[in-house]
Amino acid sequence: MQRRLFLRRGAAASAVALGLPAFAQNERKVVLGQSAPLTGPAAQLGLQFQRGARLCFDRINAKGGVNGATIELKTLDDGYEPERCKSNTEQLIKDGAFALFGYIGTPTSLAALPLANAAKLPFVAPFTGAQALRDPFNRLVFHVRASYFDETARIVNQLVATGTRKIAVFHQNDSYGQAGLEGVTRALKAHNLEPVAIGTVERNSIDVTAAVAKLMAGAPEAIVQISAYTSCAACIRAARKAGYVGQFYNVSFVGTQALAGELGNDARGVVVSQVMPYPFAPVSALATEFLQAISSSQFDIEANYSSIEGYVAAKVFAEGLKRAGRDSSRDGLITGMEAMRDVDLGGFFVDFSPKKHMGSSFVELTVLTQDGKVRR
Repeated sequence: MQRRLFLRRGAAASAVALGLPAFAQNERKVVLGQSAPLTGPAAQLGLQFQRGARLCFDRINAKGGVNGATIELKTLDDGYEPERCKSNTEQLIKDGAFALFGYIGTPTSLAALPLANAAKLPFVAPFTGAQALRDPFNRLVFHVRASYFDETARIVNQLVATGTRKIAVFHQNDSYGQAGLEGVTRALKAHNLEPVAIGTVERNSIDVTAAVAKLMAGAPEAIVQISAYTSCAACIRAARKAGYVGQFYNVSFVGTQALAGELGNDARGVVVSQVMPYPFAPVSALATEFLQAISSSQFDIEANYSSIEGYVAAKVFAEGLKRAGRDSSRDGLITGMEAMRDVDLGGFFVDFSPKKHMGSSFVELTVLTQDGKVRR
């Protein structure tokens, strides 16, 4: 029998006596489980996403929660390592998390998904665009962001439209990097092209010497990067030192501000595709709300693409929970999420249905400036 989301008054003591998971003991509280990198080379992605999500949940809780219930996000650090993520997920499930939320990265999300499937837990807003999490369709999984196929197609089409045809790929040697490489290769094939060179780097490593040598041998006009911000920055610096004067393109998972921070003055001209609205100025109703939330928060939260993605993911989850109404089960949440048809969150639209769990295909390209700013 599926565990109910809310417990009635006085049920906490009974739960202890019955040995029920700790997360389920507090009255009218929804506890979400998240595994994310809070330390290591990808830490800024996890930290900023988590802070953005908590910012949103705090605002919702301060107004009475959703259908009278508060939302709590419990995050465990996985260092962007699949085995740690798997262990974290086992713990979160054991402790009774109602749903899994905001997992960061492809290899980690793929490690957690079989556990979510087995426990029949909704898996909401993973911070990845990998097709392996989208195809085949999974009733438990809801994507808020566009896919890597969407992002790489936008990048390649932009390059080809401007006359660039010699395109190389620098990618992480794991499922994330392979997903991005597949996206670039697929997009190039549509133009009767293929990568002129491919260089790889190991996850959580900045040893890019061999990769840069392979890339330079192909004499590319542009390099599309599918890796974490530390290794991408290392690749850019090494390539520039080797005399490369072409363009660098990155997909959103790189972490725009994290990459800019790593590069310093070397950030000038680096392009990053984005799947979230511009977070640095009140140019949309959503961005205005987000910036106002930051200004009124007592916590250290930076306005950037990673934190606004966490904020948006939290809004989407809360809206799905609201639409579940009195059906406080996990199935109720899924039905509520599927009822979100073309929902306007303030200039950013999300569209789900019973047969479509990819909420957005929005992609735009941005350029980093020498002083670390982001230009649309």
